[in-house]
Amino acid sequence: RRYNTLLVKYTAHQIDIRLNRPEARNALNEEMITELTDVFQFIATMPDFRVVTLMGEGPAFCAGADLNWMQRASQLKAKDNEADAKQLYDCFEAIDQCAIPVIGGVQGYVLGGGVGLVSVCDYVVAFHRTHFSLSEVRLGLVPAIIGPFLLNKMGASWCRALFLSAERFETAKALDVGLVHEQVNAIHDLTAAIQRLSTHITAAYPGAVRTAKSFLRQLVAVSDEEKKKLAVQTLANIRVSEEAKAGILSFLEKRYKTKLL
Repeated sequence: RRYNTLLVKYTAHQIDIRLNRPEARNALNEEMITELTDVFQFIATMPDFRVVTLMGEGPAFCAGADLNWMQRASQLKAKDNEADAKQLYDCFEAIDQCAIPVIGGVQGYVLGGGVGLVSVCDYVVAFHRTHFSLSEVRLGLVPAIIGPFLLNKMGASWCRALFLSAERFETAKALDVGLVHEQVNAIHDLTAAIQRLSTHITAAYPGAVRTAKSFLRQLVAVSDEEKKKLAVQTLANIRVSEEAKAGILSFLEKRYKTKLL
């Protein structure tokens, strides 16, 4: 698969995706949205992939929506404007529902829709001087499409604070509000940190990792009573899987051999 706005590299079990509009600070436009949706829909059809990484070429991860695209959208008729907005939602949803872990690595600027991309990653590493902002209200807009994903990531309190203030903040605060999980002090350490995480993930049983991600996604959307049922069913199903049987047996055999030594 070839893309104009993305660099995509495939290895045995990993897909590395880089936003590739550095001249525009990797701002999201119609083409990038279509291509991101396509690559994540393709990932959904490939059972051998184990992990996805998402980064940005150049000095910025993603400076939000391309304002030329937003200006064009403002001229659309209501029905066409809704269809255009739905395409954007479908893009974030495709990343959010990816069956395998998505690791983000960010630097420079993460604004508007860029924060939305961060919100649909499972683990995010950021350079410590990265600048974040949900700046839409300063443009007369609202972070509506990314709202549901950010609500799941940060909770209502921080969404209210950051949506309304459009405050610009750095990585330390992004850690505090739950957008980011780890910071590094040098840009070149981003790749090393991401590869370390990828190694951990690919060392685990792939079926268990997929089940864990699916379980958590379902868990946040159900009632307390349904949470109990989902938890019971998930454990009951997975512990009779071939992966679980092999994993438990392997662990017990290692422990037995350790005792003999």
